[in-house]
Amino acid sequence: MSIEVLVPNLPESVSDATLATWHKKPGDMVDKNENLVDLETDKVVLEVPAPDSGILREIRKENGSTVVAGEVLAVLEPQAMREPQAVQSQEAEAVETAAPETDEAYSDATPALSPSVRRMIFEKNIDPAGIKGTGKNGRITKTDVLDYLESHKLPEAEIEPPKPEVVPAPAKPEIPAKPEKPKQAEPAAPSLNLRPEQRVPMTRLRAKIAERLLQAQQNAAMLTTFNEVNMQNVIDLRDQYKYRFEQKHHVKLGFMSFFVKASIEALKRFPAVNASIDDNDIIYHGYYDIGIAVTTPRGLIVPVLRDADQLDFAGIERSIADFGEKGRNATLGYEDLKGGTFTITNGGIFGSMLSTPILNPPQCAILGMHAIKERPIVENGQIVARPIMYLALSYDHRLVDGRDAVQFLVTIKECLEAPAHLLLNI
Repeated sequence: MSIEVLVPNLPESVSDATLATWHKKPGDMVDKNENLVDLETDKVVLEVPAPDSGILREIRKENGSTVVAGEVLAVLEPQAMREPQAVQSQEAEAVETAAPETDEAYSDATPALSPSVRRMIFEKNIDPAGIKGTGKNGRITKTDVLDYLESHKLPEAEIEPPKPEVVPAPAKPEIPAKPEKPKQAEPAAPSLNLRPEQRVPMTRLRAKIAERLLQAQQNAAMLTTFNEVNMQNVIDLRDQYKYRFEQKHHVKLGFMSFFVKASIEALKRFPAVNASIDDNDIIYHGYYDIGIAVTTPRGLIVPVLRDADQLDFAGIERSIADFGEKGRNATLGYEDLKGGTFTITNGGIFGSMLSTPILNPPQCAILGMHAIKERPIVENGQIVARPIMYLALSYDHRLVDGRDAVQFLVTIKECLEAPAHLLLNI
């Protein structure tokens, strides 16, 4: 009895999915739980595993199709149904059908060959009697044919390419000589003025990103405030303890954990920045789920650190590293992306000096980090060079006043320039 491969239950708020890539084709053997096809939704990529081992008999939905939960994607023939004798009889029948009638090399004494082996022997003009079969009951396998060809290959020096046959050209009738005319310059070949274009449909993720960014600009009174932070103390602290930190926690100490901790401290002081708007209501969140923008081959996604205020530096760095690996492997789940009360994005890793990040609805604020550069500043009346980063806070002015936004950013600046604030909770 055949088995239908169905579209699994889709995440909450996701109505359909796009069939992205088939990893098998009809006739291929598949193992139980082996990934057959990838389904792309607005948020994540779902893998559809094989429910049982067997042969993929039929594919009913091609790449690019839109599917819904419970829809049949393919039909699988379980391996248990294919008895060894039935398999041999089918192969023998296929061999008899595919064999050329005029080929005397294949006598009745020749062991049964699979269609692919028979085709290879026919194309290479090989006598199968000279090949030792290592398959079941002495059958000749594809590997046996390849080994035979390798062992009988002539050295390169002995292989001579066929010489082309020389055909004498027909005699041309003699033509009286004419006075030579001055040669004229040949016209130059027209240049190929190629202007290539390629039209491809948006992926589900890219379309969703476009929709949400447009929604943020149309439905929010978005404003951005800026500040700068001297990263010298954070850099010194990180350089001093990064090796011990990595040896103990088995994860590298980066800058993002400092920014997450500083943001949580600022969110506690200014709860409106951690809130969201629902129609005419304001929802103040009593928890801190921090979204971390991650770039993946499919686009920008924002996995969420749940209850980030309860994580230490190692827990934050470990979670961010895990998000990065899942993003590269396209294994982030819907629960990794769901919710969030505040977002941090770091354009500095790509060299960005300054930007105005766009809100991630329904959140009302987002913090933008940028590249760290040596700049001259005045300290105690002296001009010195210090590693400076520009910070940007975009916020929804319907909910957050300008004063709160500026003081929020100043709080982050103070926490980073004096990391003791984060460690001593002062």
